[in-house]
Amino acid sequence: MSGRMSRSKSLGIALSLILAAGSTHAADFSDPTWPCIQRKVPTLSVGLMWTHPLPETPEADPDLKREIDRLAAKLALRRLEVEELRPDIEEFAARHDGAPDMLGHVFQRVFTTLSTRRAQVISGIEEFSLSQIALSERIDTARAEMGTLMNSDSPDFDRVDALEEQLDWDQVIYTDRQSTITYLCETPTLIEKRLYSLAQILQQQINEPG
Repeated sequence: MSGRMSRSKSLGIALSLILAAGSTHAADFSDPTWPCIQRKVPTLSVGLMWTHPLPETPEADPDLKREIDRLAAKLALRRLEVEELRPDIEEFAARHDGAPDMLGHVFQRVFTTLSTRRAQVISGIEEFSLSQIALSERIDTARAEMGTLMNSDSPDFDRVDALEEQLDWDQVIYTDRQSTITYLCETPTLIEKRLYSLAQILQQQINEPG
């Protein structure tokens, strides 16, 4: 058995795996709920993506509302590449003469959907990070107890065996979970980039009055 691994060393394992992803963003691990090297941005601003005035009231016509909702739902599907959706956006814009309000309604729906999903991902990352910290501390505690038992005059080998089995499982679980951290950390940024790209394509279709 190796010596007792400190909490900071346990966290260092997690962070080293993230750093291996090669991101160019500066890391700040002062927040234990955020193990990512990507900067934590809890919420997004619709105004930074959409430069036109957004409609202040929902679309009243039920048929138009259904059409807006259908397009917005499709645009929010992350399995579809943004460029694949350009024809859908262009067809919608053509049917409505590039009306700013109609395109604004679509973006509002997409923004609400994807920003909500993004917030859920961030919450999941925070919970994940805390659970990994708790697991690393459990590993540390088990190793410390094993060391104490083995250094005693009459070691309780049954207890040592139980701790060793616990450690084996805990370390496997810790490592398996940690292998997903790069994907988890990239997800909020990917959602943000998708929103920016969709905003650009939608705004390109706006027919300015006058």
